[in-house]
Amino acid sequence: MNTLYIGGTGEISYSCIHAGAALGHKITLFNRGRCTEPLPPGTEQIHGDMADNASYRQLASRRWDVVCQFRAYDPPAVQRDIDLFAGKVGQYLFISSASVYSKPPQSYVLTEDHPADNKFWAYSKNKSLAEETLLAAHRAGNIPVTILRPSHTYHRNFPGIALPGDDNAWRLLHGKPVIIHGDGTSLWTYTHAEDFARPFVRLLGNAGALGETFHLTHHMFGYNWNQIYSACAAALGVEAKLVHIATETLVRAKPDLQGNLLGDKAWPSLFDNSKIKRVVGEFSPTVSLEQGLRGAAVHIRKRMETHKADEGLHAWADRMIAAQQAIH
Repeated sequence: MNTLYIGGTGEISYSCIHAGAALGHKITLFNRGRCTEPLPPGTEQIHGDMADNASYRQLASRRWDVVCQFRAYDPPAVQRDIDLFAGKVGQYLFISSASVYSKPPQSYVLTEDHPADNKFWAYSKNKSLAEETLLAAHRAGNIPVTILRPSHTYHRNFPGIALPGDDNAWRLLHGKPVIIHGDGTSLWTYTHAEDFARPFVRLLGNAGALGETFHLTHHMFGYNWNQIYSACAAALGVEAKLVHIATETLVRAKPDLQGNLLGDKAWPSLFDNSKIKRVVGEFSPTVSLEQGLRGAAVHIRKRMETHKADEGLHAWADRMIAAQQAIH
């Protein structure tokens, strides 16, 4: 199978190219060539930038069995792909996001039929509009499309909540408390990229996936945020100092958190993966939370060698934590 990955070395896609290579796929990557980790033997790399139309359009000079698009975020980007790859691809697989589902969710157990109408996060709204653009093109016979919605999937990173993941890691390593939204008991679906990749590659070239939308996550299982961040600290070999602050308080104090919190992580969610299992067969996770975060910690410690803490961001976090602790 001749597979083009647009991206291919990111937090999710790096595991996917290795899983595809294990199945004998012929893999080509289009990206900026910045990955320092080893690629599967025989991987072809085309260096370029999606923002550079000249380099991007060269991809249309070849026929692809599958194009996996990890780097498009809005309708204009996918419309360019429709125009570029029409008649030149057997399957166009668009990586959307499970954050497209409306918030608050109608049920904490989500299926693909849940409304895709997230009013809190522009990122999610644009992904949803991109999905609509692609499915319309599929119905018109212009390009064969599969939509895939990952939820929170990780490999090299810790999760970010009120602060980005590397900033939370920096705080943990320096003995500083980290902020958890709410009381930390909300269930969250957290999937390792290797567990995502194995069923993902069984979608490629799969006729049963054409014209369909799936999410792909840890099936009907979640960890709470206290568990996740305690495991992050343990992976770094330090103590977890967790401070709980109401989501509404965090968003009022820092409005740019609205998307990440009210549009995503503030709500409990479990995903029913029955639909994708009917197409690719059964799958179960093999990477434990502790194992996965220990692997991420290796990358994080390396990045910490050159990490420069944002003094303003950490000062804000310190003020929020001090105010919360003063209540007790």
